[in-house]
Amino acid sequence: MQLPFSREQFLDVFRGYNDAIGIMPALLVGLAIALVAAAYSRSEKKHRAIAAGLAVLWIWSGAVYHWGFFARINPAAQLFGALFLVQAGVLLALGVLRSRLKFEPRGQRQGSTVMGWALIAYALVGYPLLGAALGHGYPNGPSFGAPCPTTIFFFGLMFWVEGKIPVMLVALPVAWAVVGTSAAVQLGIPEDFGLAVAAVLVAGALMRRRLVSSATPLRPPAAGHNGITRHA
Repeated sequence: MQLPFSREQFLDVFRGYNDAIGIMPALLVGLAIALVAAAYSRSEKKHRAIAAGLAVLWIWSGAVYHWGFFARINPAAQLFGALFLVQAGVLLALGVLRSRLKFEPRGQRQGSTVMGWALIAYALVGYPLLGAALGHGYPNGPSFGAPCPTTIFFFGLMFWVEGKIPVMLVALPVAWAVVGTSAAVQLGIPEDFGLAVAAVLVAGALMRRRLVSSATPLRPPAAGHNGITRHA
């Protein structure tokens, strides 16, 4: 699909966005670091706090970036912004109101913990460094809080979710990864290629966990010597 704007117009939006929001990228990075630190705490309240923090990031990307800036050159940004707010609502519903999300990096298999760290590190460190190396670093390109690095960070934390990853939680981010990667190819923004990698990895983790869960046999009830179930 042909984009309704040029690469220069796209980068101009980020120049205006970064100039307008001042120190907010640094504050949003601070929020992200706080969420990672919270995941390693032993507080029972951390799970709701992390879900709420992720919701704030999605609200920022949707309302501030998409509606406030990207919509100036792309009418579809109105829809994108609305979908990002829906994603924030899903996080609040599952992680805050219903407490269905448990973030436990210590309790994961080593591969999941490492994969989460790799995506988080890329979103917060690798992404801006690559952008700078390619000549469109801050403030002339995407900063944390913009949709693509935020989505990669979100995927990283999904690897730390205990048990099955809810499909409805990752459906919209995966869809955005498809849109963002397509635009990145046309615009020449290689740091956004990490979106596709992260989405594929999370989709694989989602399917693997569901297969493992469905294949786990139910434990038979404890029985006495005569085969009669014991009761406490």
